[in-house]
Amino acid sequence: MKKRWISLYVENQVGVLSKISGLFSGKSYNLDSLTVGTTEDPTVSRMTIATVSDDETFIQIKKQLNRMVEVIKVIDFTDVFVRMKEILYVKVFDCTQEDKTELFQIASTFKSKVIDYGKDSLLLEFVQTAAKNDAVIKLIKEEFRHIEVVRGGSVGIESISMMER
Repeated sequence: MKKRWISLYVENQVGVLSKISGLFSGKSYNLDSLTVGTTEDPTVSRMTIATVSDDETFIQIKKQLNRMVEVIKVIDFTDVFVRMKEILYVKVFDCTQEDKTELFQIASTFKSKVIDYGKDSLLLEFVQTAAKNDAVIKLIKEEFRHIEVVRGGSVGIESISMMER
């Protein structure tokens, strides 16, 4: 079992997202992450899907996706050099001035932004790899009692150079 990434070009029509996610749930495949957005062509959307599976199951997933009428192209990102990022928002409540100073240092260290703040709270925005976002969440959870976390799924594109994710 290993983490797999698939990128799909699909027709930008009502119900396509439901059909794709339905294929996964109907076959008892787990979706770790699913992100979708319109491409440079407004009639085409691009999905980035993360799943964990063995080789045989993953081959079946790709075959079933390729058979769908709405799917234009399936790209296996698993062993390809890819630029991949996800967005993460962390809201920290009940902050003292000292807490805010520490959060600004965390934001600086992780090259993120403090995008909003109040008398006793702070909102941070991170755009980085899922692994780095996992590390940020772990760090902040260890230091602060009352947080709220919102993550977007990863999006990726094939790298031009040979650099990894």
